[in-house]
Amino acid sequence: LCITLLGIYAIFAFDFWLFCFALFASGGYQAFAQYYRFAAADTASPAFRPTAISWVLAGGLVAAIAGPQLVIYTKALFAPVMYAGSFAASACASVLAFAVLGLLDIPRPPRTAADGSQPRPLIEILKQRKLKIAIISGMVTYASMSFIMTATPLAMIACNHSVDSAALAIQWHVLAMFAPSFFTGRLIARFGREAVVLTGLVLLGATGVVALSGVEIWQFNVAMVLLGVGWNLGYIGSTTMVTDCHRPEERNKVQAFNEFMVFGFVALATFASGKLLHESGWETVAVSYLPFVVMVGGLVMLQLMRSRTVLSAT
Repeated sequence: LCITLLGIYAIFAFDFWLFCFALFASGGYQAFAQYYRFAAADTASPAFRPTAISWVLAGGLVAAIAGPQLVIYTKALFAPVMYAGSFAASACASVLAFAVLGLLDIPRPPRTAADGSQPRPLIEILKQRKLKIAIISGMVTYASMSFIMTATPLAMIACNHSVDSAALAIQWHVLAMFAPSFFTGRLIARFGREAVVLTGLVLLGATGVVALSGVEIWQFNVAMVLLGVGWNLGYIGSTTMVTDCHRPEERNKVQAFNEFMVFGFVALATFASGKLLHESGWETVAVSYLPFVVMVGGLVMLQLMRSRTVLSAT
């Protein structure tokens, strides 16, 4: 709330750097919001955990539809000062979120295990092969999505497509990112975490293939849809894998480390995307992330085979 009010003041004062600071601070709010999926997982039963994570991300579909409309209807609220009204609407949304979160009762993590043992050091927890693969797959899945999504509208305009066409491609992408959340949890329960993550990685790879096939509008649109669905399956699946690899008393430090690694890599990918597009072109962008996808796909495949071997042995 304070951040959005600061943004409103910056707009009225025509203070560019204060406005930049308000947007920078809003990134902290978004970072905390990323933990909502872990909050859902921590309060759900093990069987319902994948579905709980999926439902949290499904809220992004509502945001994708309501967000642009909210901007359209409020941007001139304080005319002639444009878009201050949009920040005011964001402030109201944050108050609403605060009220909803006030109803959430998350059990405090125990300081010790049920048997009285102390939480393991983070370095020991990270020795688990499955956890390392889960974190790496989350890093590559999210970074690949951000890498391609950032460059796509710029590439479309460079290929003489209209701004409206680029905006529509991103709308399709956002829809594809969140709509599958309504059934991703059931897919994980049916086929397993690794299989869903692997499917997401295959779709991310298919994105590059379609992007390399041409620069018509339909090719950009198809690539964006594949990218969105691939991100959804890979991100939810890897998040669920992370929650399988720690005890309740260890969840805070494991989840924090996962977020640091994932979004640190995403930041690097986002910065690299525009520079690579400018210096080497769309084709280079479309192919440069694929080795990472293939590498992680191999790791997940090995983990899937190992899990099935253990399951058949028991």
